[in-house]
Amino acid sequence: QVQLVESGGGLVQPGGSLRLSCSASESGFFINVGGWYRQAPGKQRELVATITRGGSLNYADSAKGRFTISRDNAKNTVYLQMNSLKAVDTAVYYCNAEVYDYRRTYQTLWGQGTQVTVSS
Repeated sequence: QVQLVESGGGLVQPGGSLRLSCSASESGFFINVGGWYRQAPGKQRELVATITRGGSLNYADSAKGRFTISRDNAKNTVYLQMNSLKAVDTAVYYCNAEVYDYRRTYQTLWGQGTQVTVSS
């Protein structure tokens, strides 16, 4: 059963940076559309950014100018570079991706989530 594996969360001071990564757990599965969502305590999960396989980007207003989503198709990995982090960015960040295999079977997956805490 293919899964999305996330890494890169942690504790950072305000103004700092983090980079999150998301990859499929097994070879033979490829990310089509990849994205990042976040959920802060007591709030609904919200979109942060998405990227298509061709590189088309979409950002939430809160992410524009500070966060950059990118991908490395050779590594089958989607990244989220987060700069100028603020306390309000504190949340569990989830990778979401539409993945497909050699048979062109598509499925939408969620990662397990990685905690990002911005605090001094």
